[in-house]
Amino acid sequence: MTTPPQIAQYAIESLVESFFRETEGNWRSERRYYTLKSGEVEEVVSEITIAFLPKGSAELVQLAQKHELADTNALVCGSQVTWISNYSQPGRKPVTGSTVFGIRENILYRDRGFATSKPVAAEYLMREAKTMHLRTEYGGSAFEEEIKLIGTNYRTRQTIISRAGEEIMIGQYLERRVMS
Repeated sequence: MTTPPQIAQYAIESLVESFFRETEGNWRSERRYYTLKSGEVEEVVSEITIAFLPKGSAELVQLAQKHELADTNALVCGSQVTWISNYSQPGRKPVTGSTVFGIRENILYRDRGFATSKPVAAEYLMREAKTMHLRTEYGGSAFEEEIKLIGTNYRTRQTIISRAGEEIMIGQYLERRVMS
C-alpha cells in the first residue's frame, strides 16, 4: 500500500512540529569543534533559549518574506533560538545571537546560516520521531547536522562541515535542559 504524498507530507510536518515543541525551553550546550587538518579543538559553552513558533506567527511571516515565498503563511511552524556562547580561547569575548527556523514540506528555512547572515534553506528528514537530519549548502560548503532528543532533558548534535567534497570540521554537542 502506498501513502498519498499529501498525507505523507502532513505526517512529516507533524513529526517536526512535535520535535520543535519538545525542544522548547532553556538548554546548556557544551560542544567541541574539531578542525580536521590542523587537529585544533575549540570548546564552547552556550546558554540557549528555544521558543516554538506556530503557523502565522510574525517571525514566520517575516522569514517567508526573506525567502520570497509567494504565500507568507506557508511555513507550518518553527522555532526562534537565542544564545550566548562562551569560548575556551583566552581573550575571546562571549557571542550572542538569534535565529529563526520555519518548515514547509521537506525544507527548513532559516533567517541566517552557520557562516552567513543571509537567509538559507536546508533539506531535512526525520530519521525517527526524535532525530532530525539537516543538509544545508551555500558558499561552496555543505553542512550536515543531526539533532537527537534523548528523553526530555538531553539532546545530542553533530555537525559535519565540508568544502569541495572534503570534510574540514566536526562539531559535537551535548545539551542539557535547564529547569527554571
